[in-house]
Amino acid sequence: MSHVMNTYARLPVAFSHGLGSRIFDTEGKEYLDALSGIAVSTLGHAHPRLVSAIAAQAGRLLHTSNLYGIREQEQLADKLAALSGMQEIFFCNSGCEANEAAIKLARYYGHKKGIESPTIIVMEKAFHGRTMATLSATGNRKAQAGFEPLVSGFVRVPYDDLAAIKTVAEHHNNIVAVMLEIVQGEGGINLASVQFQKDLRQLCDELGWLLICDEVQCGMARTGQWFGYQHAGIQPDIATLAKGLGSGVPIGACMVGGKAAGLFGPGNHGSTFGGNPLACTAALTTIETIEQDGLMANAESVGALIRKLMAESLAGLKGVVEVRGHGLMIGIELDRPCGELVTKALAAGLLINVTADRVIRLLPPLTFSENEARELVDRSVPLIKEFLAA
Repeated sequence: MSHVMNTYARLPVAFSHGLGSRIFDTEGKEYLDALSGIAVSTLGHAHPRLVSAIAAQAGRLLHTSNLYGIREQEQLADKLAALSGMQEIFFCNSGCEANEAAIKLARYYGHKKGIESPTIIVMEKAFHGRTMATLSATGNRKAQAGFEPLVSGFVRVPYDDLAAIKTVAEHHNNIVAVMLEIVQGEGGINLASVQFQKDLRQLCDELGWLLICDEVQCGMARTGQWFGYQHAGIQPDIATLAKGLGSGVPIGACMVGGKAAGLFGPGNHGSTFGGNPLACTAALTTIETIEQDGLMANAESVGALIRKLMAESLAGLKGVVEVRGHGLMIGIELDRPCGELVTKALAAGLLINVTADRVIRLLPPLTFSENEARELVDRSVPLIKEFLAA
């Protein structure tokens, strides 16, 4: 009997090691990894540059706490600010912590303006985390069930719907921010249109609201730009990161600029482990490798190839709703629940995921090659066809 708390419906496999886009279980079986730890293993497995950097940093210093200056943290903050156009970066350990910081910051902004009950507009099908505030902001009733009372201060609207947001604005005078995933990951790889993003940025400016972009899953070059909002040429006031930032080493970041800059001071927020030397070294090395190896362009081109081949291979097949995505963030929506495809793929030596019940989610490492893209399609399409024919 395992003493690990039963919080996950785990698949019947455990892994021992990996190399690039390949991962091996404890029995020696090889798998093609098209999930990368749910968009975490940006550089694939055992990338030599990352392994070397982590080992060297571990030999120097792991942790000192934020009571002291941390050189690696300052270097990472400078780099992220340059890439994102933001002014200040707060470091934490996960996506939900980054989003908690964003929510706190938005409320603090509201109180500074004299708003007694600051409220944030959030989206249907959103996923922002499992802490109480981020769970309350999440648009998944199944995830929320049993944890009431939820945190107040959120108003929910349909995704990608500016008219709904304007309607909220007409009936609420305590709105302080809008929280948006540029690409909804858990919600089914749903993309916010470029025009919606631009119009939303303009509306937030007109009404004095903060625009918060949750980039936890779609950030760090996964969509073919460093951050998803850059496709629309907009600049949020707050953007959150985690997952792929450290290529497997836990690290999150809440980046702020514009109206959100300069709000927090000492004592307003904090983290014991956030931004420690090891995590920051992993993130710096991840960014350096993306830049040196052209992985952002690779994500865009290989992702486009996967979507093209999938669309061609599944064209006209009854039961396939849509193939969509941005870069190496790809969803194949079917017309029925398809969770069983995960175990079928596992048996076929392929790691995939199903989210929102009906969407096959593919999140390969940014190092994924064109040959691996073709292999992914060749392995997965027969499984989808067999499933739909049953």
